[in-house]
Amino acid sequence: MVKLSHSVFALPFAFVAAFLAGRNLEGGVPAWGQLGLVMLCMVGGRSVAMTFNRIVDSKIDARNPRTANRPLPAGRLDRAAAWAMLGLSAVTFGLACLGFGVWYGNPWPVLFSGPVLIYLCGYSFTKRFTPWSHVYLGSAVALSPVAAWVAIHPASLGWAASLLMLAVTCWIAGFDIIYACQDIDIDRRDGLHSLPAKLGPVKALRVAQVFHCVTVLALVGVGVSEALGVLYFVGVVLVVGLLIVEHALVRPGDYHRVNTAFFTVNGVVSLVLAAAAIGDILLSGR
Repeated sequence: MVKLSHSVFALPFAFVAAFLAGRNLEGGVPAWGQLGLVMLCMVGGRSVAMTFNRIVDSKIDARNPRTANRPLPAGRLDRAAAWAMLGLSAVTFGLACLGFGVWYGNPWPVLFSGPVLIYLCGYSFTKRFTPWSHVYLGSAVALSPVAAWVAIHPASLGWAASLLMLAVTCWIAGFDIIYACQDIDIDRRDGLHSLPAKLGPVKALRVAQVFHCVTVLALVGVGVSEALGVLYFVGVVLVVGLLIVEHALVRPGDYHRVNTAFFTVNGVVSLVLAAAAIGDILLSGR
């Protein structure tokens, strides 16, 4: 139901932010314990958001042939178990945030933990009243690099973190628009306000292209602002190629390769960018 494998979209960007922030620490890199807490926060926070979404959308999912077989609408999991999973995930997130204060003297993660969880869960309601729910989703996922930066070295939070948040927001929004093209007829029937349902697939896919162009520009801005090296920018070039492939896989009215574009290509995007960025930081010693 929660699909922990989907953490591959946000977790690598959180680690990029952690290593960028870690350059301001003695030794120039975050501690292993800090990275472990970042991972726990990511998995816990994402599990809260996904579980809450599945609970709130269970009736909507039951009316959609593509999602009707999910555990809750199919009756393979009851709501009490789902709420228990949500509670366990929230506790995991909160304790991991608290760990930064207990072991590293940083109170900000636990202070922001409640508002962050509320914002993550808020996405589940947006499709009911705005076609820009994709941007909200992107911004929710994009809290991950900013939160990781705050957890590692809050005093150095600045332009790079903001640009990384912009990059992730637009990247997620773009591929969520592509993914939503599968449900245009269902969304229109049920009165849901996805961008493809509002604009149609041709215009919606163009908007997704614009978002991904902004993603690339923001990633370049991160590299420039943090004086990253050749390896990082090679990673950005590879990301450009992967995004071009992603858009080539999906055409208006032809969505049989959406899962390849959504899961495979985007998973590679985040891993390639993270490997290039972290590798550049470690090799350069900056």
